[in-house]
Amino acid sequence: MTRKPLTWIVLAGLAVGIGFGLYWFAPWRLFTDTTVREALTSPAATTASTGAPTATPSGPVAVVVARGTFVTHEHDTSGTARVVRLPDGTHRLEIEGLDTSDGPDLRVWLTDQAVVAGKAGWQVFDDGQYVELGKLKGNKGDQVYAIPAAADLTTLRSVTIWCKRFSVSFGAAQLT
Repeated sequence: MTRKPLTWIVLAGLAVGIGFGLYWFAPWRLFTDTTVREALTSPAATTASTGAPTATPSGPVAVVVARGTFVTHEHDTSGTARVVRLPDGTHRLEIEGLDTSDGPDLRVWLTDQAVVAGKAGWQVFDDGQYVELGKLKGNKGDQVYAIPAAADLTTLRSVTIWCKRFSVSFGAAQLT
């Protein structure tokens, strides 16, 4: 049987197919976690979205301009997201207590799409305008992403953990 060329062709095709499947789906990521612990804006230094200081500031303070809680889409996802305006006028996205699955090619996007719970919300975020803030640093913990100055925060009202390879949201948060 091993002397027939067809057997070797089938075996080679099977090996290539398995190799590609392992690369594309990265199944080992179901069993891996990366925890990130970046410094978030101190709650004592922030003000409420109404603009009223939570503490008597001695100088410029950071302001939370929008926040939201993650909902599950393709994978169980929890945590909170907030957009913070820093004293220098720049903005950043802070994700606190993120807990989701690891996956191939995960990105953090700000989008103009509304967050829809359940399967109906899995694939809507690439339908409109979005700004990619970078690769997801870890699937667990606290992380910070700079928001480009050109990003229009009046239209970008949600954040998603987006799997670019499969065009699906792992989870998303509506920013209000």
